Amino acid sequence: MKDHSVRNPETTQGRPLLVIDDDKKLCALIHEYLAPHGWQVDIRHNGTDGLATALTSTYEAIILDVMMPGMDGFEVLKELRKTSNTPVLMLTAMGDEADRIVGLELGADDYLPKTFSSRELLARLRAVTRRSSTAVFSQDSSGDLVAGPLRINEESHSASLNEQPLDLTLLEFAILVSLMKSNGRVKSREDLLEDVSERRFDIFDRSIDVHISQLRKKLNDDPKQPTFITTIRGIGYRFEEGGHS
Repeated sequence: MKDHSVRNPETTQGRPLLVIDDDKKLCALIHEYLAPHGWQVDIRHNGTDGLATALTSTYEAIILDVMMPGMDGFEVLKELRKTSNTPVLMLTAMGDEADRIVGLELGADDYLPKTFSSRELLARLRAVTRRSSTAVFSQDSSGDLVAGPLRINEESHSASLNEQPLDLTLLEFAILVSLMKSNGRVKSREDLLEDVSERRFDIFDRSIDVHISQLRKKLNDDPKQPTFITTIRGIGYRFEEGGHS
């Protein structure tokens, strides 16, 4: 099998990045721009080769196209997420909302329309790798989940912010734990509802938004400049690095 990888000859110790896209011209442009910024770029032009490479090598991030012949980006991502948490930045044609929703629900970290600028690509890439390398929450010796000034103990069902107790309902507590454990990834409303309840909800059920709103008030979290819970429009929510955003 012919090796389609491309590496920057002047950056042998660069940050490893895998690009999976059948558009050879676009791949060359991505490599040309990112290599001088310290990225060591590998390229695969189909989903099958890309998945095999992603599963057998270590990368800081993967840029993955949605539309490819044969194994498309969604299939690649679905298989990848069974064993890997490598940050994935998906490329979508014209920023199609349906593609964004599907990709994020399957575990993509971010997305870009194929009309992106090189500066935006670099910024998004840095953002997804930064979120991945910085733990959203930690677990101390007592077993508490800790994110900045926020502390959760699942066994005692207690929560505190700045060492002050939080009066959370059972559902608010469960939502907060689910978001914290998502490791900085987007959680759709449907995923949250299934996480916190034994019964299944309609995917259009917006009751989760009301509970998120109440939870934000108790966390003193401004939705316009969130410290803990960020809204991903039309999709769901993501837990941020508490106290450090």
